Amino acid sequence: MTTHSSQGRSLEGVRRLRGALGILGVAFWILLVVPPLSGWAHRYEFVQALQFSLFAIVIPVLFVASAPWRRLGLASRDYLEVDPDGKVLSSVDLRIVDRVAISSRRVTSHVGAISLLVGFILVAIFWRLAPVVDYTNRHGWMLVPESLSLVVVGGLLWLDLIESPPMSPAVSRPFRIAMSAIAMWSVWIVAYLNAMSHDSWYSSFHHAVGGGLSLWADQQLTAGFMWTLSAMAFLPVVFWNLIHWLQTEEDPTDELVRLLRQERALGSTGGSTPLS
Repeated sequence: MTTHSSQGRSLEGVRRLRGALGILGVAFWILLVVPPLSGWAHRYEFVQALQFSLFAIVIPVLFVASAPWRRLGLASRDYLEVDPDGKVLSSVDLRIVDRVAISSRRVTSHVGAISLLVGFILVAIFWRLAPVVDYTNRHGWMLVPESLSLVVVGGLLWLDLIESPPMSPAVSRPFRIAMSAIAMWSVWIVAYLNAMSHDSWYSSFHHAVGGGLSLWADQQLTAGFMWTLSAMAFLPVVFWNLIHWLQTEEDPTDELVRLLRQERALGSTGGSTPLS
């Protein structure tokens, strides 16, 4: 009775945490598109970079981690029990996200995961191009397609990196480690190139000598925010999957013992094993 009660409290705590993550993601989104941050993003490069990093990385991971599918009515509220072959073992009212989750368990698509990774990198680079950033700064309505495209593409990528019940990543842990590292490095490289540039990439940001924030300081803050936020999001995924992957690997000593037992079993039955 106590075990069931503690498990119930644990599940309720997880649900509350997921709900809080979803609320935090929505709060970040609203905070970025209304004054004063939306105005500061037109004046300072580092604020615009902060805005980009939250749209591309932080908000998508918060949204996916919150697993809002049941609250939005897109997944059954019942527990979806599926065997390794993708066969539903429990009787539930299947909805669109349930069907997607079942399909992903039946087919492991590394090609699809690579496509999502490439799509994320291309969309992220597009919104950091100088003409695009300058045009966005001059036309406030561009913030809507920027935020939507980055959040959607980023969310699709994170669905292949972390659990979002009833959906789970369709690729192996080593593949998730590689995807996380490559996505993080792509953001780091763009930030590094910008920070090392002697001139600003973006003509829409004006830096007056001797007044306000200098070009150098603005560029360093830009790189700092992009490096920090991407590392905070992707590095935990890398280490979490690495630890669990190593824990599932068979101990070499156990493997040696198993081979010796097999050899003895063959010898006792009159068989022989080739020497290597």
